[in-house]
Amino acid sequence: MGAIHVHEFMTLDGIIDTPIWSAEYGFDPKMGERLGAVMGRSRGILLGRTTFQMFAQAWPNRTAEEDPGAPFFNDTTKYVVSSTLTDAGATWRNSEVVGPYDPAEIRRLKDQVDGDLYTSGSGTLVRAMLADGLVDELHLCVYPLSRGTGPRLFPEGGAASGFSLVTCESYENGVVYLNYRLKA
Repeated sequence: MGAIHVHEFMTLDGIIDTPIWSAEYGFDPKMGERLGAVMGRSRGILLGRTTFQMFAQAWPNRTAEEDPGAPFFNDTTKYVVSSTLTDAGATWRNSEVVGPYDPAEIRRLKDQVDGDLYTSGSGTLVRAMLADGLVDELHLCVYPLSRGTGPRLFPEGGAASGFSLVTCESYENGVVYLNYRLKA
């Protein structure tokens, strides 16, 4: 049985919307090493519809020379949680729709995939999986700014959860990487 590893770029005040704001900080190579390790253990990518559609525009034509993450994103099976998308494979190879969010289906997927599942972005999906106790680890790249408004990883009024710190690092661009495991 695999684990679900969620990666998010987020602000100090917990905003996880489309991280266009992260560009001004650059991408520290050590961040790439950290995230590459998470991707290296993963045998599937679990995405919500909106993130899938954004990634499907950005990744399919990238090569390993342009971005070392391209082989992972293009060659790994993508599982898309959506009640409206029907043919993800026509949009981006190695993609399949698993249907609307269903915690039992996500558990089945965790059991079926031989390795971990990697989730990036996909705020609605991630919040639902957190509420249902399906996320095993969080991999957060926290940027040194606040946005004030926007979708948050943990919405106000959400269920309380406990996490154990696995590791943390800071980078020269001011970003802090935090890896948390959900407490059992």
